[in-house]
Order: sequence, then C-alpha cells, then structure tokens
Amino acid sequence: MTDKVKVAIIGPGNIGTDLMIKVMRNSQHLEMGAMVGVDPKSDGLARAERMGVVTTAEGIDGLLKLDVFKDIDIAFDATSAGAHKRHNDVLQQHGVQVIDLTPAAIGPYVIPAINLEAENASNMNMVTCGGQATIPMVAAVSRVTKVHYAEIVASIASKSAGPGTRANIDEFTETTRSAIEILGGATRGKAIIVLNPAEPPLIMRDTVFVFSDLVDTTLIEDSIAQMVASVQAYVPGYRLKQKVQFDVISPEQPLNVPGIGAKHGLKTSVFLEVEGAAHYLPSYAGNLDIMTSAALACGDMMARRRVAAGIARGHKEAV
Repeated sequence: MTDKVKVAIIGPGNIGTDLMIKVMRNSQHLEMGAMVGVDPKSDGLARAERMGVVTTAEGIDGLLKLDVFKDIDIAFDATSAGAHKRHNDVLQQHGVQVIDLTPAAIGPYVIPAINLEAENASNMNMVTCGGQATIPMVAAVSRVTKVHYAEIVASIASKSAGPGTRANIDEFTETTRSAIEILGGATRGKAIIVLNPAEPPLIMRDTVFVFSDLVDTTLIEDSIAQMVASVQAYVPGYRLKQKVQFDVISPEQPLNVPGIGAKHGLKTSVFLEVEGAAHYLPSYAGNLDIMTSAALACGDMMARRRVAAGIARGHKEAV
C-alpha cells in the first residue's frame, strides 16, 4: 500500500506552479494528480504537462471530468477569494479536503508553527503570505504576556505578486488582521502590504509591532527564538533581520492604541526577512515560498492522517 495521496492544484499561476514543484520534490505523503487552470496558454499548465502531470484548462468543471479525479483526496486552491467559494462547494460534495491559499477564509486559519496539528477541517485557510511570516511572532509574544495590539507590514517585490495577489489586496488586509487576533492572540490587529517596485527586486521583508503588558524581555526573546526555529523547520529562508527591539511605554506617556485607547506597557519590534527556495521564482520571492511551504506542510499532515485512517480514495482497494 502506498503512503502517497493524490492532490490537485487549482490555479497554475506563480503560487500554484511553485507548489506543484514542491509537491514533486519535497513532499513526504503527496503526489500530483492534476493541475487545473482556465487559460490553455498558461505557462503553469504547460510546465505541468512537461513534468508529466495531467492538466485541464476547463477549471473546476474540467477537473471533475478527469479520470484521475476519482483518486484525488486533497485540492489546493491558488486562485482568488472570489472563485474559491464555488470551488470549495464542488469539492466538498465529493469528499475532497481543501487547502485554501486565497484570503477567502471559509475554513479555520492554519499557520503550521502555531496550530497545524490542532486542525483537521474539511477546508483549511493558509491566511496570507504576510500572515504566515508575521503572525508567529505575535503568537510568540502572546505566549508570555497579554498582547493588546499588533501591527504587521509585509513588503514584497512587485515582480513576485501575480494577478491573484493584486486582485485580493483588500482581502489580504482583512484576513491577515483577523488571523492576527485569532491565531496571534492580539486584542486588536492591523495589516499592511507593500508591493515594492524596486529594481533589482528586493527580498521579502516584514516588520511586526506588538504592544503588550510589561514582562521580562528575555522571556519574549526566548519565545521568539523558539518560534523562528519552528517556522524554519518548513521555511529554511525565514530569519530575524536584526535583534528584537523593546521600548517601555510609561504611564506618564501612554500610547493611544487604535480601538483601545491610552495604554502603557511594552512595545516589541521584530524585523524579519524571508528568502525563497527559488523552486519557480527567484529567491527574492519569499512571500511565494512561505505560502507554498506552509500549504505543503498542511497537505502532508492531511495525507498522513488519511493514510493512517485508511480513508484515502486512491487506496480503497488496498485498505
């Protein structure tokens, strides 16, 4: 009996193509079943064909027509928040688990370093690239003290942002803000994304500002170091750009925290960079790499559970 589970990737753009390459090179429990798009001239579909993957340019309806669909247990959706709802509705009817790489947020948010093993929903949302990079730092502070407010700024190379990313800017900010609060543990969150047009393209950089109750700063430093190591386990190019910075806000000069009011406490500033593995786009596209690496970790976990439970569709004869 094989320990591999077949998957489909919907959306052959930058994210979908990079994810396909990761599945084929790095996955422990996944194998490609199909690549799905809507443009017959798509570079991602052409690349998938060259790599021996079954393809369709007829979207989700074309996927249902493929012979291989009967063996597919997991689908990654790398299209858009608007398209994802229908894709999810169709796939759920066929018992296919969905990993959502759009900001649609139909299912629970999943960031592997925070809650991968705790979730096993039929639809799991990978938040956003900025969320995957920054929310672990908010959660690291939340482990040791109360976080009142967290603000993240994700700066990515304009060249690494495909049409799907550009069409979902509003959803990016809202989904990331929500996940800062739900997974990061902040009372209030805020998210900003910057598409940097600089040439040559700059590596992904992220800044995280966390305002919390006062606590021994060594506890925060240790917690952040542990969380960085957890993320590096599946995103080797993830790292602190410089030492964590702290500012004590006194009661005499409190900060006016958005949506909360005047507060005193501790401001923690974390500066990150994410270098991509360059599987599809150059290494500056760390935003692409962290999203697909997180999705791969989620898919491997789903597949491992399905094989252990004997419910993988492609394994019916062997179970």
